Amino acid sequence: MPEVKLDEAAALEELTRLADELAAHDIRYFQDAAPTISDADYDALKRRNAEIEARFPHLVRDNSPSLRVGARRSESFAPVTHGVPMLSLDNAFSDADAAEFDARVRRFLRLGEETVAYTAEPKIDGLSASLRYEDGVLVQGATRGDGRVGEDVTANLRTIGEIPHRLKGKGWPAVIEVRGEVYLGHEEFARLNAAAAEAGDRTYANPRNAAAGSLRQIDPAITATRPLRFFAYAWGLASQPFAATQWEALQAFRSWGFAVTPNAQRVEGASGLLEAYAAMEAARPRLAFDIDGVVYKVDRLDWQERLGFVSRSPRWAVARKFPAERARTILEAIDIQVGRTGAVTPVARLTPVTVGGVVVVNATLHNADEIARKDVRIGDTVVVQRAGDVIPQIVEVVLDERPADSQPFVFPTHCPCSLHTLLARETTTAGVETVVRRCTGEFACPFQRIEHLKHFVSRRAFDIEGLGEKQLTAFFEEGLIREPADIFRLARNDAAMAALRERERYGETSVRNLRAAIEARRTIALDRFIFALGIRHVGETTALVLARGYGDAESFLAAMDKVADRDPEAMAELDALDQVGGAVIEAAAAYFGEDHNRRIVQDLKGQLLIQPAERPKTDTAVAGKTVVFTGSLERMTREEAKAKAESLGAKVASSVSKKTDIVVAGPGAGSKLKTAAELGLQVLTEEEWLALIA
Repeated sequence: MPEVKLDEAAALEELTRLADELAAHDIRYFQDAAPTISDADYDALKRRNAEIEARFPHLVRDNSPSLRVGARRSESFAPVTHGVPMLSLDNAFSDADAAEFDARVRRFLRLGEETVAYTAEPKIDGLSASLRYEDGVLVQGATRGDGRVGEDVTANLRTIGEIPHRLKGKGWPAVIEVRGEVYLGHEEFARLNAAAAEAGDRTYANPRNAAAGSLRQIDPAITATRPLRFFAYAWGLASQPFAATQWEALQAFRSWGFAVTPNAQRVEGASGLLEAYAAMEAARPRLAFDIDGVVYKVDRLDWQERLGFVSRSPRWAVARKFPAERARTILEAIDIQVGRTGAVTPVARLTPVTVGGVVVVNATLHNADEIARKDVRIGDTVVVQRAGDVIPQIVEVVLDERPADSQPFVFPTHCPCSLHTLLARETTTAGVETVVRRCTGEFACPFQRIEHLKHFVSRRAFDIEGLGEKQLTAFFEEGLIREPADIFRLARNDAAMAALRERERYGETSVRNLRAAIEARRTIALDRFIFALGIRHVGETTALVLARGYGDAESFLAAMDKVADRDPEAMAELDALDQVGGAVIEAAAAYFGEDHNRRIVQDLKGQLLIQPAERPKTDTAVAGKTVVFTGSLERMTREEAKAKAESLGAKVASSVSKKTDIVVAGPGAGSKLKTAAELGLQVLTEEEWLALIA
C-alpha cells in the first residue's frame, strides 16, 4: 500500500515489519557475507521506512532502520568500540541527485555562487575495516559492526600485505584510526573459487562475499591463505590534525605506506561530480576490482566539520550508485517455492547467462502481482539484472521477441506440495490485502516443515553442523526427522546411527561427528531457543529481548500460553518489552495458540537444557526496575542509554505502564511523559538519571 494511504495502525505494523526485515538483511550482509536481497531492493525498503516515519514521526521506533548502521557484531570475535562511529552514507541515484547534493552543501554553508571542491572516489565493493595505530604501530583492527561496536579481527588484518604494521614517513598523529576497504581483486577471486570448487569447499557468489568470509575466519592462518587487499580512504579518531582537505589526507595515507583508491579525482561543482561519475562508470569494466559507485566528499575538512551529520549519515558525503549490469536470456520455466512461513515465491528458471562475471540460471519474480504487472511469460526473452551485483532479477520483457503462441502465466491457487492445500492472500491487521500469498497447510505442508527444520538448525539458531538442506530433506522423507525433537532422539538411536554408517558418503567418522554436533546443542541459550522456534516477526534481536524480559524458558512459555489465551495482563507485559509491538504479539498469540505448536515446543524442551538469560545485576540503584526513555537525550545516544541501563540490571521498556518504575524524559517528551504523570511515576531528567546511576 502506498505510504500516503496508510492509517496510523497500518503504519505502525509496517514499521514493525520493516525494522525486523531490514535487521535480518543487515545480519546476512554484514555478519554472514551472504545477502539474500539486492542493494536496490534494500534501499527501497529503507526509503519506504523513512517515508512512513516522515508522515508519522511519533511512531519512530527505538530499533528503527533509520537509527541503525550495519549489524550487531558476531559473538565469535571480541568487541571493539570505535573511537569515532563508522557511519553509513546516504545514496544518490541520478544526475539530479548529485546536483541536489551540491546545492544542499552550498545552501547549508551559505556560499551563494561560490564553487565547492569535492573528491570523487571509487566506492570499493568490499568490507569496511578500521585500523588503530599508536605511535605509528598497528595495535588493533576491527570490522564496522553496527557502526559503534565492531569485531576485533586484528590478527586477520595483520596478514594483509597492504596493511603496514608500522607507519612510514612522518606527520602521522600519535593515535589515529585509519579506515578503508578490505577487498579481493577479480583474478584473486577467480583463483580462490576455482581452488575451493576443486577441494569441494564453499565457493562465493562475488568478491565482496569472499573478502568478508575470508577476513572473518576464526583461524588467522586461513585468512593468511586468502589474497586479501586493502585501500585506505578515511579516518576516525585522530589525536591531532594531519591534513586540511580530504585530498591531502589521501596523499598522507599514501606516504604512510597505504594503497589508496586509484581513479580518485578532485573536482569542482556539480558539473565536476557528473563528469567524474561518467569517467568512473566508463573505467569500471577495466578495473581489477569491483566498485559499485562513486563517493562524493566535500574536500575542505573545516567545511566537513561545519556540515556535520544528520541521523547516521554525514551531510558532507554521498554515495552515487551505478545501475546494475544487465543481459538477455530465455525464461524456460516458472517454479513456485514455499518458505518457512508458507509464503510462496515464484522463481524464473533461465537459460544460463553471464551477468557481471557470474553465471545466472535463476531469478526472483517476487510475487504474483509482479508477474502480472510485467506480463512475464514462459518462453519470453527477458532482461536480467544482478541488482546490486548480487541477486538476479528480471527487469523487463523483450516484447518484440515474444513467441506467437505464448500464454499469460496463471499463478497457482494451491500449494505445489503433496497436499495441494489452498494458497491465500495475506491481509494486514487492518484487513488490507498484501501481495504475499501463503500456503494454508501450516505444519501439514511438507515444504514448510522442512523449511522450519532448516531454520531450526541454522547458524543463528541451534547451529548443528552436518544437518544441511540435503541431509534434512532426506531424513524428513525417510521419517527419521519430522520435527525438532526428533533431531535429538536420532542422536541416541543406536539402530538409526548404525544404519547411517552403511550409507554412501557416511561412515564411522561422519556419524560420530553428527552425533557429537547434535549432543553439543542439547544445552542452548534461551534466546537461541526462542529464535529457533520460527515464530513470525521474531528475529535474532527480538528473541534476545524476549529472553531477557522473561529470564528463563518456564517463565517465557507460561507467559506465551497466556498470550495465546489473550490474557490482557500477559499481552500488556509482552507489549511493554522494548522493540516488541503489535506484529510480534499477534504472531506469538497465533503460534502458541496452535495446539500442534505447543506440543512440538514441549516435546523439544524435554530434550534440552535451556540456559536462562544472563542474570541482571542486583546491587545497583536501578536493578530490577523497569525504565522508559522518552524525548531527546543530549549526553548519550538512546542505544547507549539503554545498554547502560540493562548492564546495571534494569529492564528497558518502550511504553509506559503501571509496571514502569522510572521514566527518563528529555526535551520533546510527549505522550509517554503525560502517561507517567497520570500514573504518578518517578520522572527524571537526563542529568538526574546520570546522577542516579553514577
